[in-house]
Amino acid sequence: MSSQYHGHTKLRPFSGKVPCPYLESDYDTWRNNVEFHLTDATVSDKHTVRKIVESLLPPAANVIKHLGPNSTPHDYLCLLDSAYGTVDDGDELFAKFLNTNQNSGERPSGYLQRLQTALSQVVKRGGIAASESERQLLKQFCRGCWNNSLITSLQLEQKKNNPPPFSELLLLLRTEEDRQAAKSSRMRQHLGVPKSKAQSNSLSVGDHVTDDIDIETAADRTSPINAPKLEKQLAKLQAQIASLKASLSSSSRPASAKPSQRSKTKASTEEKSSSSGESKLTRKPRPGYCFKCGKEGHIASSCSNKPNPELVEIKRKELRQKQQAWEEQNRHDLN
Repeated sequence: MSSQYHGHTKLRPFSGKVPCPYLESDYDTWRNNVEFHLTDATVSDKHTVRKIVESLLPPAANVIKHLGPNSTPHDYLCLLDSAYGTVDDGDELFAKFLNTNQNSGERPSGYLQRLQTALSQVVKRGGIAASESERQLLKQFCRGCWNNSLITSLQLEQKKNNPPPFSELLLLLRTEEDRQAAKSSRMRQHLGVPKSKAQSNSLSVGDHVTDDIDIETAADRTSPINAPKLEKQLAKLQAQIASLKASLSSSSRPASAKPSQRSKTKASTEEKSSSSGESKLTRKPRPGYCFKCGKEGHIASSCSNKPNPELVEIKRKELRQKQQAWEEQNRHDLN
């Protein structure tokens, strides 16, 4: 049955091209498949040689062209090893293995499989004994894996002296990865807070509010979607502050002031505000320009223009002058 099975199987093609073409095997994979045929006593050497020759494509096929049908599979493999096998010695491969760390975005299970592939080459080249492979594999995994919570939950540090086999360790990692992923998904579903609610909580203010709010900084750090809403809230707060100052100022005036004088002052203030188009309840001038290019009609987070720091500085100075004039006018109105 075994000879019949091998008689109908083919080795995957190998050409030796770099990078490895699609549907072809790399040399290590191809050689391992040949070794399976060699370990089967029911398959003759001539049958194995024929399978080797049939699976090879140029330029690898050109390497063994001079070998005849009387050559053994060992002769073919020795020649191909000299052309495509690993040339690094075991110590060099082991040094590379000790410097193999988990890559960004790589799952711990994928990192373990990459370590196992590198370690198998070390063992083949005599870098370490096969009996030490499992201990070195777990030791390097704990050293090069950045997921400390996974290492702690599986107690891998405590298993270094008595490491589990590779298959068992890989299954442990995959199971723990799935468990952590499922827990993170449940946590996001349970603790997920709508953005609007989070923003309204972050914008809540106490009773003591100053009018020195830096509107430029707030508008610059706000996303394009929430900028209008934030500006409206800031304008509302400033109007409330101005109204509060006005009420406090009127309550602190001397009681001996004659009603006629207060009515005259109020009338003059209203007349002055109506003539100038500004009152103490008028909103403080806000930046209506982009902090990146200086043009109006959009903000920096949605700007696609080139930076124009000169124009931005001019706009900023003009805004400061307007704000100073607004503050002086409000102080004059309150007094």
